[in-house]
Order: sequence, then C-alpha cells, then structure tokens
Amino acid sequence: MSLTVSRFVLGEDESEWNAFVDNAKNSTFLFNRSFMDYHKDRFDDYSLIIREGDAIVGCLPANQITESKIASHQGLTYGGLIVSQDARLLSVMEIFRSMLEYLANNGVEVLEYKSFPRFYNSLSTDEVDYTLFRLNAELYRRDTAIAVRQGYQLPYQNRRKRAIKKAIKAGVVIEETDQLDEFYNEVLSPVLQARHGVDPVHSLKELKKLKTAFPNQIRQFNALIEGKVVAGTTVFESNQVAHAQYIAVVDEGMKLGANDYLFSYLIENTFRDKDFFDFGICNEDAGRTLNKGLLEWKEGFGARSYAHDFYRIETASYPNL
Repeated sequence: MSLTVSRFVLGEDESEWNAFVDNAKNSTFLFNRSFMDYHKDRFDDYSLIIREGDAIVGCLPANQITESKIASHQGLTYGGLIVSQDARLLSVMEIFRSMLEYLANNGVEVLEYKSFPRFYNSLSTDEVDYTLFRLNAELYRRDTAIAVRQGYQLPYQNRRKRAIKKAIKAGVVIEETDQLDEFYNEVLSPVLQARHGVDPVHSLKELKKLKTAFPNQIRQFNALIEGKVVAGTTVFESNQVAHAQYIAVVDEGMKLGANDYLFSYLIENTFRDKDFFDFGICNEDAGRTLNKGLLEWKEGFGARSYAHDFYRIETASYPNL
C-alpha cells in the first residue's frame, strides 16, 4: 500500500470524512463531524485522514494535548482508528505505521489511544490489538463497560424484579419524548450536583442541538408518576448498540423502583432487537476504582463487563511494523 496522511481540515473534509465513517466497520454517529464539532471550541482538533490514492482507508478522531502529544478525541466516549469493512490485518498495520510515522515527523512523540468496546463493531477489529502488541503499546487504563447481550439474556436479580413490580403497582408510566428540559433540569442536573458535585458533560443547549442533528440516534425516555418525571435516561442509539449516555433518578423515583422499571422496559421492548444494551462504565480514577453499588445495579439486569482499553503509543515505534 502507498499511503498518505493528512490532518482533517474543517470546512473542506467533512463530506468525505462522514461518507467514510458512515460505512466503516467500527464507527457510530459520534464520529460524524456534525457530532464531533459541536464542541470544537474546547479541543484543538488533530484528526487524521489516511488515504490510498484518492480513497480514504482510515480516519483517526483526535485532538492535541501538547506539542508532543495527541489523544484519541477526548470529547468522545470511545474512539480509535476507524477502518473500512474490508480492512485486513496487514492493511491495518500499514495504516498504523504510516499514521505514526507522520506524527513522529511532525513532532508528536506520544499518541494516547482510546479503543472501542468490541460490541460496537459490526466486524472484528482485533487487527488493532495485534498491531498495538507489535508497537509495545502501554496499557495505562482499562474501564469496564457494562452491557446486556440481547438474545442471551441472563435472569434479573431478585431485587430488580421486586423493584419493577413495585413500580408497576405504583402506576409508574414510561414515555419517550423529544423534550429534554424537564429531565435535564429537574432530574439529571440536580442529581449529579447533589450526589457527585458535577454537571452533565453536555449543556442542555448542546444536547438539544445534537438531538436536532441526530433525532433518530439521540432519544429521551422518562419514568413518570402522576405526570412528574422521577427517572430518565438519554440514549445514544447506533446500529448494534443502545447506550445509556445519561441515567438519573430522584429519591422518590428510587423508592418506587422507577429506574428499574424504565430499564427493564427498554431492554425487553424498545431495544430488544439491538445486539447490546450498554449501561456505560462503573469506573473512577482512570479505571483503578470500581463503583461497586453501581456495578451491582447494572449487573442486576443481566449485564456483564467488557473491557474498554486505553493505550500510550510512542510514535517512534512505527518501524516495529
């Protein structure tokens, strides 16, 4: 392969980039530039496009941290090298070699590489794992994505079953809505502040903008009692996976089992035809600490752990390939 590497140019490369990632074997709508660039003012974009002739064969969503270090885009939940459906081991190795050589020649010494949880891929991407091994990449962080594999449903924990029955008896109603305000302002934001002292990653304005751009991929589900939202989740839906981007429940909803009923409904009905329902991670401190209570709750729906790995790659290692 004779490859060329260039940086993504805002205002020029969007259409070509989007066309490629829409048909890649390890991509979701998060890599569409309309999603990535909503927070372009927060990150110094250093995304790369790898071509063979005029055709794109790989894309790396990335941003610059320092003059000598870039990272898989820090504004995205997951990331890494995006490749075509027909990418094979030797071609992936060559793409990595060309990409790292380009970075090394441009003064970048380190690439902090964020992989995909495997269940997001339409086809295997273990070519990347072998390539990282050959590069002596350093595994510096491992999160645990907790997901239900649909079609191989494990039994719910008894406590989850009791909570679901309690919610149904109390008259909890599940609804999908295009309106984000009530969940965001009355549940999500105050719960995150009260329990963790943080704000949602997205502002309400940003989330509304993204939902307008991706109305079929960003979906809001609420649990209500007497018309009041007491629990909810904002779901990012891709071809194989429904991912709970935000989950929050107020004390009243927790006592009534509203959150348990909400997620059982989504798993068993709304997203039963997906390959996976992804609850997100249960980690803190760059993967070193587990939130055991949150883990136990998510596993109570039959969800299990999938590794989400982060690597540190020295760009000078490209001759290893």
